[in-house]
Amino acid sequence: MSQLRTVQVLGGGAGSSAHVSSLAAGLVARGVQVTVCAPAGSERAHGLPATGARFVAVPRRSDPAAVAALRTACTGADIVHAHGLHAAVRAGMALSGRGTPLVVTWHTRAHAEGARGRLLRLLERRAARAAAVVLGTSWELVDRARRRGAKDARIAPAAIPASRCPGAPEPGEGGKTRAELGAVGRPLLVSVAQHDHGTLLDAVREWRALDPAPLLAVVGEGPRAGALRRRIAAEELPVVLTGASGDVGGLLAAADVAVLSGRGEGGPLLAREALRIGIPLVATRTDGLPELLGEAAELVPYGDAGALAGAVVRLLGDPEQRERLAASGRAQAASWPTEDDTIAHVLSVYDELAQPPVT
Repeated sequence: MSQLRTVQVLGGGAGSSAHVSSLAAGLVARGVQVTVCAPAGSERAHGLPATGARFVAVPRRSDPAAVAALRTACTGADIVHAHGLHAAVRAGMALSGRGTPLVVTWHTRAHAEGARGRLLRLLERRAARAAAVVLGTSWELVDRARRRGAKDARIAPAAIPASRCPGAPEPGEGGKTRAELGAVGRPLLVSVAQHDHGTLLDAVREWRALDPAPLLAVVGEGPRAGALRRRIAAEELPVVLTGASGDVGGLLAAADVAVLSGRGEGGPLLAREALRIGIPLVATRTDGLPELLGEAAELVPYGDAGALAGAVVRLLGDPEQRERLAASGRAQAASWPTEDDTIAHVLSVYDELAQPPVT
């Protein structure tokens, strides 16, 4: 049998980028020819050179020139695998009329209301219907793909790449990190920039009355950073923005509690890393997190700042419960699929789609 040729189309999100790096390395190690299409400059940020995959720079746009570049990169591929909604839409356009099987993985769902929400639903329908198989990292995403018209939607094991969580630092370590952030002698909370940061900052207003007031470190950049900075400054909130830190694990290892208040890219990845390291987590019931976390985290309703703040305050005041959650988190993480599980599952899908039709 000839060597299987795949093209991985990367949208650029943190979770999907880590997944593609892991997947590319595993596929290459198993004799698959892998090309990764992503924006110029992103290959080193995501560790792609070390995977052995070929890299092709393709703009993260849907204009004719960008689609044509992607179409050229996909020439000769047996399978094209797009990661994320916008990557799936571009890949569907590039493969139009070719008959090359398209696999799409939805790692998280985007959230929008009004006109943007209607556009989002349109894009989801286009992506779902263009795919031979849609893989969802949670049943919520699988059900959503089916509602959008996917011909075949399946749950997909998605391991957190071990390289993003080197070792398992013990809680309480990270004194240097705490000192650099200004969290000496006070609790340190770690979160990630997401949609609906208003709920998170509303919660900060409630727990800043504690003595000493916890310091919240928020990881991530993007369109939300400006609004976050303005409100933090206006209300003098005990919050620091760490930027697009590449050492999320190091920040978490220094934290007392991890907090997720919003929705979208970044949340599930932070949740996975928190449980792997053994950091107690407070999170909202959204984006498939209940399914991922089980009983290993404190879950609160989405958009409820009072419930979020209350859960954080209770945990900070209860060291025994923090220890119980840390142990439960490690146990839950040990039950998740491994990278080998993830790669084997994806390969089985590829082999299924690459088989010639029975006549």
